[in-house]
Amino acid sequence: MEHLEPLYDRKMTCLVCKNVYTTKKIRSRFVRAIRHDTDFCSYYDPEDLNPLFYYVSVCPHCGFAVTEEFSTYFPPSTLETIQKKICEQWSGFDYGGKRTFQEAVNTYKLGIYSATLKHEKHITIAGLYMRLAWLYRTYKITDQEQRFMRLALQEYITSYSEEDFIYTHMSEVRLLYLIGELNRRLGNNKEAILYFSKVIAKKKETIEKRIVEMAYERWQEIREQQKLVQNKS
Repeated sequence: MEHLEPLYDRKMTCLVCKNVYTTKKIRSRFVRAIRHDTDFCSYYDPEDLNPLFYYVSVCPHCGFAVTEEFSTYFPPSTLETIQKKICEQWSGFDYGGKRTFQEAVNTYKLGIYSATLKHEKHITIAGLYMRLAWLYRTYKITDQEQRFMRLALQEYITSYSEEDFIYTHMSEVRLLYLIGELNRRLGNNKEAILYFSKVIAKKKETIEKRIVEMAYERWQEIREQQKLVQNKS
């Protein structure tokens, strides 16, 4: 019986230079989540078999980085901008092997830069910021985790106001919950309560009952903390 490796090669065709390259992915049978945070961050055993490491694919030929959420459409003049600002500066580094933590971080930063120049949806850019924050959290690098949570929050709020999350995997209830939870984690309790209340108000019209429960639990936690602070003063 052949020995199955956790990582396998997936073929990709670059949207910019059209070259074919391979990128690593983790076989689902090797993905073992051992716990989850209230903002959906998952922890894995072993730590280096974390799917977050391989979420972004980077073309070794031109440096353009993508996720499965990227569209194939390039708005006018974005292709030229990408070729000038990414492809012409590209060092030719290949992220197609097993990745270290730092290499994974680099792929996210390339992904964010690529998505920004391409004018990807705010929901897509938010997802990149969020996952990068989770990656830093896994390695207990708090200042960077907070930095990228703040950036994710801005993009999620813009996505909600512009409604660019519609027709994606993100539901309105989940998006409202995430905005509330990021606000809570960043100490913006007033805004957190506002968004958790919006989730709770959708209780009867959503099938995502667990998200409503989570919003109510977080809302209760904030209320309890506020009571404790008042009692101490």
